[in-house]
Amino acid sequence: MTTPTIKIQKTELLSDNWYLLNKVTLDYQKKDNTWEIQIREVYDRGNGTAILLYNSENSTVVLTRQFRLPTYLNGNESGMMIEACAGLLDKDNPEQCIIRETEEETGYRLSKVKKVFETYMSPGSVTEILYFFVGEYTAEMKVSEGGGVVTEHENIEVLEYDFDQAYDMIAQGQIKDAKTIMLLQYAKINNLV
Repeated sequence: MTTPTIKIQKTELLSDNWYLLNKVTLDYQKKDNTWEIQIREVYDRGNGTAILLYNSENSTVVLTRQFRLPTYLNGNESGMMIEACAGLLDKDNPEQCIIRETEEETGYRLSKVKKVFETYMSPGSVTEILYFFVGEYTAEMKVSEGGGVVTEHENIEVLEYDFDQAYDMIAQGQIKDAKTIMLLQYAKINNLV
């Protein structure tokens, strides 16, 4: 497969209210060498991280539960989502970010994590790359209740599940978050728990 030739003609800022929404006009060279003009909207919210906290001795995982407005607006009656701990990169690298986010959201202080993969989560419209990690936790690593950062309006519930129960929640429709499903499947395939 050949890489297409792309020429960006212009980028127009549509909104910078929360993150950046741009309208991009580009020339795209097709396989037959003809050109077509394409116009796309692209949402840039930065890059992020996600982690599955697991305890191999107890066969448990730590997840979070919080309100997600977009899901509420698209059929999730309560708007509540069960998810792996995650966060957006600030000025730090992905590993530093996920260690910080883990403590803020779950109350567990990790000293090491393992990067397992990275992915574009919605490549048709969002620029974000999400860096995926796993990290083993023990009860001794719990340094606070977690729950998120109040100034960031985070109201996060910390949940601990038996791994098999959490994995079954995918098929039962209780876990519908893509990053969480991907991490639970990674743990299953690689026998982490």
